[in-house]
Amino acid sequence: MSERLNGLDSWYSEGWKGLRVAVLGLGATGFSVADTLAELGSDVVVYSTDAPDDSVELLDVIGARFVQTPLDTVPAALVEQAPDLVVVSPGLPPHNATVVWAHEHGAVWGDIELAWRVRDKVVKGPVAAPWVTITGTNGKTTTTQLTTAMYAATGLRAVACGNIGVPVLDVVRDPEGYDVLVVELSSHQLHSMASEGPGAVVPLASACLNIADDHLEWHGSAEAYRRAKAKVYERTVMACVYNTADDVTRRMVEDADVVEGCRAVGFSLGVPAPGDVGVVEDVLCDRAFTEDRRNSALELATVADLETAGLDSPHMTANVLAAAALARAGSVPPSAIRSAVQAFRADHHRTESVASADGIAWVDDSKATNPHAATASLSAFDSVVWIVGGLFKGVDIDGLVERFGPEVRGVVVIGVDRTPVLEAFARHAPAVPVLQVEALDTDQVMPEAVRHAASVARPGDTVLLAPAAASFDQFGSYADRGERFAAAVHEHLGGDADGDTDGSAGARP
Repeated sequence: MSERLNGLDSWYSEGWKGLRVAVLGLGATGFSVADTLAELGSDVVVYSTDAPDDSVELLDVIGARFVQTPLDTVPAALVEQAPDLVVVSPGLPPHNATVVWAHEHGAVWGDIELAWRVRDKVVKGPVAAPWVTITGTNGKTTTTQLTTAMYAATGLRAVACGNIGVPVLDVVRDPEGYDVLVVELSSHQLHSMASEGPGAVVPLASACLNIADDHLEWHGSAEAYRRAKAKVYERTVMACVYNTADDVTRRMVEDADVVEGCRAVGFSLGVPAPGDVGVVEDVLCDRAFTEDRRNSALELATVADLETAGLDSPHMTANVLAAAALARAGSVPPSAIRSAVQAFRADHHRTESVASADGIAWVDDSKATNPHAATASLSAFDSVVWIVGGLFKGVDIDGLVERFGPEVRGVVVIGVDRTPVLEAFARHAPAVPVLQVEALDTDQVMPEAVRHAASVARPGDTVLLAPAAASFDQFGSYADRGERFAAAVHEHLGGDADGDTDGSAGARP
């Protein structure tokens, strides 16, 4: 069977027909896998603990079968199926009993490996569209969107896909085809990516923006998490983009096995070294993709451009620089990069200004779902009332509180398990007012949090929702959490607020 699977290196390979495939999980990714394989003629069975009724109905339409079953034990139906291949959705951790069984009994792929193998279904030019791959603990979605906008500004048909919400398999099957795919990769997807063979991704350019502990309960250790992230650089053709302020990303690039001639390009908020991108006074500069990089630099954009787009906070500026390096690796001209930056607006729930009243700004950074992301957010404001808490995913918040806790005006603690935050503040910032949200009803959490924050905020302060934690203990998603925060702010302020739901939160440069 391994010989047959190795031969599956194209949409048009004969071996897909009749292949017995088990798909574990039926979220958006799992459905895209099943839909793709069914179209290829494989015999597909999807196993999932639960699934939306419409997805189950669609499986029947496309000719795949569905087995509703817990996956914390190996389903008897899966054993009976004896699949040639198991494709695992990224939400299932490697220690899951069914995933372990699959590895012990045959081939296991993720959706990214499958997508790479069939990427040639629709080819606009002489070869399949190149991939630009992006990961990092924080900032990868914004950087993916920026990179896509920069390629699109040249007239190319570019698409942001992967962990950003659009499955890669849906993109490679688009009948119009694309010129370039900008693929956001989570650590879960990277963990399951092939290291060799026809399923091993060969990116045009790649980036790991930063590294801090996250998803440790899924990976099992910080080392395993970092090892997964490092896979983004393997086999890169043109440029491995890394953060000069993060030595871990630099070492990842140094250790990567890349195509000969691939260059390492660092991004920095300071003056760039030859071969890097960075900032000189108020200009974003490229000293990597220019002939005389030792003595000159190309202007990519200005700080004023970033201010207009709401991208002038330090972490957003870093995202712009990383995106620009990835775009320059694909020969995007500086003029297109500047046009893309000027037209760009940051995603909702990423340091998004909600309202301002009585000298107090209210900012939604619900997308700060880990301490590293919250660090970037807290660093951007001078005086903060901090709303924090949620599902910490095995990550220690102590260091974050030690760094920022003593500086905040006050803290409002949300989440079902508030103990880690309360204990950290007791250790590191005992003088700071700590207010707990006692409400457990989802509808009441944010109204209570906003009332508490308003009671301690003073003119000049920013009330910042930067939870440093996932949302699923009390909310449907980080977006749900942010939307409820914004609604509670507007209800509390009534007609006294100046709202701003699209752009910068006035972060300090």
